[in-house]
Formats: sequence, structure tokens, C-alpha cells
Amino acid sequence: MAYIPLEKILSEKNKSLYKSVLTAAARANELAQGAQPLIKTDSKKVATIALNEMAAKKVSYVETKAKGKKTLG
Repeated sequence: MAYIPLEKILSEKNKSLYKSVLTAAARANELAQGAQPLIKTDSKKVATIALNEMAAKKVSYVETKAKGKKTLG
């Protein structure tokens, strides 16, 4: 099993572990559906590849505004 330090995965502006987990899961799903890895790796596990891509700053969380979405308030 590969060890990837948490400090390498979390970015300076985004210290949210929750958002990092969502990002890694979304990228792992893309890889499982046939997307090409953004880094060279010997690993075959999509979760490990996704985390390595995040550590290499090739993949990050981007927050977007939802159009037409109602909020409570």
C-alpha cells in the first residue's frame, strides 16, 4: 500500500479533508471509467493514482456556484 502524506494532498487554500476526499473519489471514478492518469505511476489502483495526482498538484477541488438553485434563509 502506498503512503501519501496528508500535507501533500491538502492545498494551502483548501485545508478541508472532506473536500479532499470528495475530490479523490470523483477523480478515482473518472479513472475507473477510462480517463488517462495525469502522472506516471506503476500503481493499478485508481484511488492511489487519484491521491498521487492530488499530491502532485495535478488535481484539485474547485468550488462552483450552482445556477438557479434556491437556498434556505
